[in-house]
Amino acid sequence: MIILFSPSESKTQLDGYSSICKESFIFQDQYAKRIEAVKIYNEYINSNSIDSLLDIFGIKDIEKIQEYQKNIFEAATCPAIKRYSGVSYSYLAYDTLNQNAKYYILNNVIIFSNLFGPVSAGDKIPYYKLKQGAKIGSFTFEQFYRDNFSSALDKYIDNQEIVDLRAGFYEKFYKIKKKYTTFKFIKQGKVVSHFAKAYRGIILKLMAENNILESKDIISHFPESLEVIDTTIKGFKEEFILNILD
Repeated sequence: MIILFSPSESKTQLDGYSSICKESFIFQDQYAKRIEAVKIYNEYINSNSIDSLLDIFGIKDIEKIQEYQKNIFEAATCPAIKRYSGVSYSYLAYDTLNQNAKYYILNNVIIFSNLFGPVSAGDKIPYYKLKQGAKIGSFTFEQFYRDNFSSALDKYIDNQEIVDLRAGFYEKFYKIKKKYTTFKFIKQGKVVSHFAKAYRGIILKLMAENNILESKDIISHFPESLEVIDTTIKGFKEEFILNILD
């Protein structure tokens, strides 16, 4: 089972591990390519104007710039699953999981970082800030990683089942080329975004707690607040339409 997951804008400032190196990441054969993108970012944030940095960081507070304007290659790291702290990660509550559930997360989840590309949940990454969809000149991170990491992802996934819990934007990093399962969340007749983040975290948590290895077993573990109202199949995608009841 491979579960594709989004990062979050919010991040913790945990450390505990040394700066990034080849062994920090999955897909070590592609390390030079990954570093190519990170160097572009690192050089940009340490040589550009305040206005440019406010834009690429996606912030308005000038005083926050120094928090993010650091040499990314010297920064301490922590596992990716602990670096992100947004809504999905709050509902996942990784630190509260038992050891078996944590092992499941570390071995089954791929997170699509805006800066580092596809990383495993256990990959060691530093604290950073990069606005979703940010460009540096004509360079776009999502296109770079799609061009350079898709083959590695295809090989890694191989014949395993895929559950795609990414927000739509992160489909730009990697297009799935085989059957996969995903979910759409509706509340009071409308597709939702904030609630979707929460329930992506909830679904990942229940998958980990129940050691889900086949997508057909996910629905039987849904909380009472989720109701399947439809299922659609389009190409490789099987999408469950879920009504949020609470």
